[in-house]
Amino acid sequence: MINTFDETIQAALALPPHSRAMLAEHLMKSLDAQDQAIIDAAWAEVAEQRVQEIQQGKAIAIPASQVLQELRNRVSSNGL
Repeated sequence: MINTFDETIQAALALPPHSRAMLAEHLMKSLDAQDQAIIDAAWAEVAEQRVQEIQQGKAIAIPASQVLQELRNRVSSNGL
């Protein structure tokens, strides 16, 4: 049985790369899981508000192709 943090790290690093990647993904998900429901609810609220603003004529929808082209233009003009 693994007893210390250092032993846990050593055991994890001894895994094959694919298994380490899977372990890392599970660890990251465990950190996000606690707040994810709150984050998802907040984004849903923002999305609903934006849909209502478009339907009410308070906001104008811009085609994704136009937005992406503008971003490409910015990136190329900044030398990035």
